[in-house]
Order: sequence, then structure tokens, then C-alpha cells
Amino acid sequence: MKYTELAFDEQMVLHKLTHYLPSQGPLKDFIHHNTLHAFQSLQFHDGLREAAATFGYKVYLPLQEYRAKYQKGEIRKEVLNWVISQRKAKYSSDEWIEKLTKRQYDESSHPRIGRFRSKWKTSYKINLDKSVHTPLFRLIANFVDQGIAIRSFPITDKGFLEAVRELEKTSFYSLFKTQRARNLLLKKHLELKDLLDILVGNPAYFEQYLFDQQFAHPGWSGMVATLEKMPKALLDSRKMCLKDFILVELLFEIDTLDHHLGVNWKPLGLQIKKNNLEVFKPSHKTELFEIYSIWQDAFEWSYYFEVLNGIVKNEHKALPKTQNSFYAFFCIDDRECSLRRYIEQLDSNALTFGTPGFFNVEFYFQPQNSNFYTKVCPAPLHPKHLIKELGSKEKNKQDAHFGKHSHALITGWLVAQTLGFWSALKLFITIEHKEGEKTVDGLQVGYTKVEMADRVEGLLKSTGVTTFTSPLIYMVGHGASSINNTHYAGYDCGACSGRPGSVNARVISYMANNKEVRVILRERGISIPEEVVFVGAMHDTTRDEIEFYDEDQLDNDHLASHLKNKAVFNKALDLNAKERSRRFVLTETKKAAEKVHESVKLRSVSLFEPRPELNHATNALCIIGRRSLTKDLFLDRRAFMNSYDFSKDLDGKFLLNILKAAAPVCGGINLEYYFSRVDNNKLGAGTKLPHNVMGLIGVANGLDGDLRTGLPLQMIEVHDPIRLMIIVEQHPKVVENAINSHLETLEWFKNEWVHLVVVNPDDKMFYRFLEGRIQPLNVLSIPIQHITDLSAEFEKTDENLPVYLMTKAS
Repeated sequence: MKYTELAFDEQMVLHKLTHYLPSQGPLKDFIHHNTLHAFQSLQFHDGLREAAATFGYKVYLPLQEYRAKYQKGEIRKEVLNWVISQRKAKYSSDEWIEKLTKRQYDESSHPRIGRFRSKWKTSYKINLDKSVHTPLFRLIANFVDQGIAIRSFPITDKGFLEAVRELEKTSFYSLFKTQRARNLLLKKHLELKDLLDILVGNPAYFEQYLFDQQFAHPGWSGMVATLEKMPKALLDSRKMCLKDFILVELLFEIDTLDHHLGVNWKPLGLQIKKNNLEVFKPSHKTELFEIYSIWQDAFEWSYYFEVLNGIVKNEHKALPKTQNSFYAFFCIDDRECSLRRYIEQLDSNALTFGTPGFFNVEFYFQPQNSNFYTKVCPAPLHPKHLIKELGSKEKNKQDAHFGKHSHALITGWLVAQTLGFWSALKLFITIEHKEGEKTVDGLQVGYTKVEMADRVEGLLKSTGVTTFTSPLIYMVGHGASSINNTHYAGYDCGACSGRPGSVNARVISYMANNKEVRVILRERGISIPEEVVFVGAMHDTTRDEIEFYDEDQLDNDHLASHLKNKAVFNKALDLNAKERSRRFVLTETKKAAEKVHESVKLRSVSLFEPRPELNHATNALCIIGRRSLTKDLFLDRRAFMNSYDFSKDLDGKFLLNILKAAAPVCGGINLEYYFSRVDNNKLGAGTKLPHNVMGLIGVANGLDGDLRTGLPLQMIEVHDPIRLMIIVEQHPKVVENAINSHLETLEWFKNEWVHLVVVNPDDKMFYRFLEGRIQPLNVLSIPIQHITDLSAEFEKTDENLPVYLMTKAS
């Protein structure tokens, strides 16, 4: 019996599937994002409840863990009472405290996804997943393989379905055990509804069946959907289509059922008289989820109030200086927070700044000897420029950049992704556009002088730097080097699409040093003195090493100053390595900083070390303001730090541009860590120890598993899952107007996937963006300890440390 008269909107269902599936790209483009982006249109806690009810995700810590944190004081009693008063003003606080701390609840998961399709097991005693996933995963993995397969897929110039069809026609052996599936594959026009009619029968259940089917392996389905949207994400491109992938899977299912049951089995949808298995229907609010949300808010605000009290008590005032030893611009990355602190402690005349690590220069980069170019700027941007690396045509046998392996597909790609970005230290790069030069794939090679001035002006004005009192200004990009790490791109610069910021640092330095660019900038109100020199550099966050570019171009006076500054950088790197080492189990933190640093560097080249560094683990804050706001605060490497001077942005134009990046980039990092921490099995990648690289695009457990999405256990095990709080130093009305002028940014804050607190620079009063508007925030008083010797604290514990006010020893 057929139900063809009932509607099935194929395009709508495929679009909906793509929206809910994971949107993680290939390993080379591992860009952090909100794992539950499909629910972001809802309020945070409502979105989490819906995600849990629909897909069975764990979205909070277990009650036992919240209660343990409450007993340890990590969740403060006064803050818990404050949250209850905010959420349950009409109810007794004591009643809710009893529920929160003592009442037992059933925390087991009962997801709606998969229930309908599970009837194959209960009604037909057949495990379709067990029979279908292995051949399906092997086919798709071989089809998208980027060069590591022993045998390449023979047809790569067609879409997946056409390639499988061609393979079936030309192979000696069939992919199928039965004739019907083979005949269907070889049909010229194969439609989803035709195969679903065979399997399901009733179109009312077609959408439900496809969701059940695709979320039985969300990793591969999500990857296919992502590659369909972003075909350039694969260097060796393939024509990807989620529909093709589903069609092949449906054929394997029909083949399995025919093989076991013959051809006269009854479609699954005709077995159900009443549908009580619908995937998408609103979930009911429960007391358990109310308990979860109260605990989560109390956990977060216990830390937030601590930070805000530190800001109130921080009396640091930036002293005007007629001369500074150097300026250093770093990425806003939370891992640079501590290094900046040490540089400022070691040299009180040094000034440090934070800005997104692509340094306002968006482009594609093509390394020497590589046939490919890749994006080196935030993922949402679409660059129109190409920077090419050029060098000697003679090959040096001792230099990996010039070896024969840089020409092959796989090894050439690896060189391009690792050594290629570092080789800007040795080779020339085409930064300046030459008139009449041909474009490459529609991309302009290099920048014009006016375009250079635009980028430098945007960088300097957005950070509030318009005067220059130092002869040397360092632009320090960052990246990470490690051996045992398939998720290496997740350790590099998020603002550079998961690549090191080395080339960007060198490009912006070249632009700012250009005399003609400075003439244009002078006309725009930015006068860079002739004696000021910009120097590009690269911070390896795993090894805590910095390489400086173009040192040979410094004159004697600048070189002498540079050598003094390098000594400060090197000492700061030693101290930074010692601070980081307290999280490393096999490193002796109590040794001298120089000795600890050597141990840290050895970790980065160890094949046996699954935790070369902990990356963004423990991130919780994003500070947008002047350095004086937090300079004397110890924030334990938990803060992204974006320099911003409210007095030079009266209309909030630069603030809006900062927030448009900070919400999705820093918020995306934060939420991926959050969800990978609370459900490392479904929303994270699990332990990396059994991971096997599939086609250079993803990892799976073993040879035939689904692709693992999210972050592995070794990246998140020390992370406290709390939402990001962005703190902005600016007048409240300016912030409110800026946010409300951009709907995509507004959603992050209005729905509270990211918190926003404003510090009024006039009186240090705090305001919170809540329910779509700025409202006064009364900060609970929490004592903040003064401390003079941080190193002693690092030797005591590997846990998160409280906010300290740092004071100099008398």
C-alpha cells in the first residue's frame, strides 16, 4: 500500500537535517563553534532542555557534582540564595535549598531520537546499523580521502551517488547481496521518496525516519552536510551532497532487509497505528531541569562575582609615560593572558595589547611549493586577497621546506599546514599588490597601499592605540606545535581559521612599516613616528617559545633595544611555562623556571604525550577594555583579553565590530568546551587514545566507527563548564545601542548563551544585559585576597586558583 498522496517536502527535511547535524569541518579547519547552534534561537536553559529531550544529550553536570562543588565552596551559599531569589522570588529559599541539596531525581536520559527506527530491532529482530554502517563508512571515507588510503577511490570527478553507481557498474563484485538494491542504484533517476516508500511506507513518518537514521551516525552525516556547504574545505575536492549519502544508506538498508527477510517484508511505518514517537515536539518543563538550571547559574555567578569584586578592588592606574621600552600586540587568546602578565611584571615600561590574532588582515595564504591556499582569518570572513610565499628556486636538501615531500598531496599538505606557516621566518611573501598583476582564482595577490592603510588604521583605532611612545612594536601571532595531536588545528589561532598567526603578524608589520602607508595614515589622524618599527613574531603556546621575523632589517639602535627586549620575552616564557606546568602530571613544577621550561618543551615532541598543552581549558571570561581595568588582577589564564579604549569610540562603532567577532569566536570556543565537558561521549570526541584518522578529515574509534565530533577528553578534563562572561568597559547606553543594531550578535546575549556585563568607566558601576536591555547589577560582595608570590601557589595545586590582587613585595 502506498501513501503517495501525503506530502513529503524533501528540500525542507534536508535543510532541517543540516541545521541540526554537527557542523564541524575537517581536521585542518577545526574551528570552535556552539555545538548546540540549532537551539540558539531559544533561551539558554530552554535550548538545553529541548536538546536533552530530543537527542538525549547531557547538558549539565550531574547533580552529585554540583552538590560536591557546593560543599567545597566553589558554589557559594550566598550566590545560590541570590539565584533562587532571582528565579523563585515567590517561593521559600529553604524549600529550594532542600530540593537542590538533598532530593533525589531520576537523571537518566530518554531521548526521542531513534525510537521510531528502533522498531526494526523489536519488530523484525534486525540490527540495521550493525549491517549497514561498516560498508557505508568505508565507502564515504574512501571517497573523501585526502591521500592516506592504501587504495584511492577510483572515481573522484563525480558526486558520491554517481561514483558509487559507476563503481557498481564496473566492478567484478557487487556492493550488494540482493538484486533489488542493485537495480535501484542503477536507475537513472533515484529519489528519496521512492526508497522511503519501500522502507517506511507512510510519508507522515519519512522525516522522522531520516532523523533517526542520520543521528545514528551524526559525525559522518554532519561532515557530509558541512562539505556540501563548504566544498573548498577539502583541498582535494569532492562533490558532496547529503542527499546522495542518504540514498546510498537507504539502499544498503533495503539490501540488508531483503537479504534477511526476502522481498515481501512490510514497511516500518505501516506497523505503527499511533505515532507517539515524534522527534520534534516541545518538551515540558520539569523540576529536575529547574534544579539543573539553578545550580548552573549559581556555579557561574560564584565565579563571576569574584571577578567583578576583583575589578572593583583593583586600583591600578595607568601611569603616563613619555617613553616605553616596547609595545607588544598579542592575540586575545586566553593562553596569552599569563604571558602578558609576566612581560609587564618584568618590564614596567612595556605595554601589552590584545586583538584578534589575524591582526585585521584577512587573506588566503599559499606556502612555497604548495598547490593549495587556505584561509587565515575568521571563518565568517570571505577574503579577496592572496598572500603567496616565495623563495629560492634552488632546493636545500637540509631544509624540509624545499624537500621533495612538499610536492606530494599528503606530505605537501602537511608541510603547508605546519612548516609552511612557520617558514615566513625564512622566505619572502608577496604583500604588496603590483599593478597589472593577474588574479589567482579571482583573488587579488597582495594589497594596494590604500588597502594596507585601511587594515592598519582599523587595528590601531579598535585597540585605542593612536600615540606611539616606543621605538619597537611587536605583533605576536600564535600557534602550537605537537606530535601526538590529531586536533592540532584546534590549538592554533581561532581568528586565523585554526592556523598559526605567523604570516598575519609579518604582513601587518610590513604594512605598518611602509612609508607610503604611513603618509595615508597621517592624513587620517594616525601619525607613526619615523623611528618606530613594527616587528612580526610567533609565539608557540605549546613550547613557550617566540620567534621574531626580519630581525636582520633592524638598524644598530633598534637591534640593541630588541636584544634587551628579547631577554624580557625569554624570561617571561620561562615563568609562563612554570605556571602552565602545574596542570601537567609528569612535570615537576617546583623546579626552577628554566628547568621546568625545558621539560615543557620536551612534552611537545613526545609521541606518548596525549596532553601537549591544555589549550582553552578553563576559559570563562572575555575582557574588552583598557589594560588598567585588570592589570593587577590574577585571572589564572581564564580570560580572552581585547584591548579597547571607550574614550576613542563614542558611538560604539569599534565596539560593535569587536562584539561581532567575540560572541561567535570566544563564545563558540567556550560552548564547545562546555558541551564537550558535560557530555564527552555524545557532544565530545571521547578519549583520543583509540582515535584513528579517517582520510585526514576526522577521527573515529577504530577502523569503521562514526566520526567523533567535539573535543577529546584530554582537552576538557580540567575545564569548568561555565558560560563565557564578556565584560565591556564603556557607557551602558553605547553598549546597548551597539548590540541592538546587529541581530546575530544580539541573539548571543539576549538568549544568554553568552553573558554580558558592562563596567561604567565613570563610576565603576556594573550593568547586565538581560531580557534585551541593559539593567543595573548589584554585585554581591566577595573578599579578594592580596598576593605577592604567585609561584608558591602554582606549586601547591593543579586546581583553578581564585582571583587575586597582585601586589609587589615591600
